[in-house]
Amino acid sequence: MTYTTRLQGAVCCAALIAGGAAQADVTAAQVWEDWQALSAVYGEDAISFSAEDLSGDTLIVRDVTMTVDTPEVDVVAEVGDITFAGQGNGTVLVTMVESYPVTVSLPGGPEITLILSQSGLEMLFSGEPGDMTYDITADSTKLALQDVVDGDDTFTGDVYLEFSDLASTYNVQTGDLIEVTYDGTVGSFDLLVDFEVPGQTDEYVTIGGKTENMAFGGAVTMPPDVVFENPDVMFTDGFATQSRYTIENSAYVFDINVDRDQMSGSFSAGATTLDSEVSKDKLAYAASSDDVAVNVTSSAFPFPIEVGLAQYGIGLEMPLAKSDEPSDFGFNIDLVDVTINDMIWNLFDPGSVLPRDAATIQVALSGLAKPLIDLMDPANEDALFRSEMPIELVSVALDRLRISAAGAVVTGEGEFTFDNTDMQSFAPLPKPEGDVIVEISGLNALLDNLVSMGLLPEEQAMAPRMMMGVFARSTGDDQIETKLEVTADGEVLANGQRLR
Repeated sequence: MTYTTRLQGAVCCAALIAGGAAQADVTAAQVWEDWQALSAVYGEDAISFSAEDLSGDTLIVRDVTMTVDTPEVDVVAEVGDITFAGQGNGTVLVTMVESYPVTVSLPGGPEITLILSQSGLEMLFSGEPGDMTYDITADSTKLALQDVVDGDDTFTGDVYLEFSDLASTYNVQTGDLIEVTYDGTVGSFDLLVDFEVPGQTDEYVTIGGKTENMAFGGAVTMPPDVVFENPDVMFTDGFATQSRYTIENSAYVFDINVDRDQMSGSFSAGATTLDSEVSKDKLAYAASSDDVAVNVTSSAFPFPIEVGLAQYGIGLEMPLAKSDEPSDFGFNIDLVDVTINDMIWNLFDPGSVLPRDAATIQVALSGLAKPLIDLMDPANEDALFRSEMPIELVSVALDRLRISAAGAVVTGEGEFTFDNTDMQSFAPLPKPEGDVIVEISGLNALLDNLVSMGLLPEEQAMAPRMMMGVFARSTGDDQIETKLEVTADGEVLANGQRLR
């Protein structure tokens, strides 16, 4: 339910972008008419106003209120006057008041009043019907908490989000589909949360920080008659979205004291990217950050916790549409040069026996697969859960394997193809063919260190040593290699020794 609600909100935002510009003409009155038509996304009474004052090609709409009612939340924005001014050159400039209240009501819960402030906001519409462009600029946009009313209790605090130096451009082309492309920049994003816990003494929450130099871009495609009230079928109807965000750096601090537990610390990250793509045909997601640092001091721990990563990354790609031809899929995770402070090391290695070099975990898989059903189609939900293999696996490659920690290093690569006409030999998987090579260095030294530390009894260390002797071959001083192979006739070999 949470995912569906968030998705529906994102789709409605896309509708505001796409619908408002897609049919906008170069006159002020037609732009306003299109805004009203778009309000049907939120209901017949989503937009209300007191008057329309038209003078030449300038239209001022008085006392505008926007309302969104859903089972999960009710939102009322008292926008005030909106001005649509023809510029005499085929463009329309839209301006709004600098600030207005937004009330958020939760069923059976509190009523939250926010103040949305916009400094230097301008929206310029241009182009022609069927191919519209508009530019949005603002010195700053700030959403700040005014108060929270819960029954007889009223809560206030210094809480806000603020975007500075905004500039973005949207292009909307209409035909059989509405196609929106956009890009923009944000100079900085500031967050502050600073309040005392109502009804408590010396309990508080303080969070603050800044994200700098954000750039974004992407595309949204949808049919003109897309049903926003039913997000489950949007993708099968043709809705698709693609986005990319980059951030130069972020830094945040926090200090929280609630229920007699105190915690403070900081988080920072360097260059960060986020890419996503969702359609009825494909799901793709990739995120990465450099120079990540987390520091936490808590009354629940006897010492500070410090964790650092030179690089963090995660990625996923998979086909979703039924097809007779295989499509690419992949998965990767990167935790590069992970460090922890000595106090954590000393918990399990007080004698500094283990090397305390930075640790790394990197895994990357890729391959080809064929979905046997349309995975995004709600009509196939039952078939998806009943099917043992809703996706036909064609090939899998281990592109990268690197695990290094405490002096030991594991690397590997390999590839397997699959015969889907034979589902018995390796049931429930199709019969594989291929090989993977794994190299390990420093494992004996690590076992010796674990024994000397008392973490691993000597007799238990014998088992992995015997396994290495049987299934691996030495390639150097404390270096071994294992080649696991599945042949065309179904034999399983380890370094040429038949296991099956």
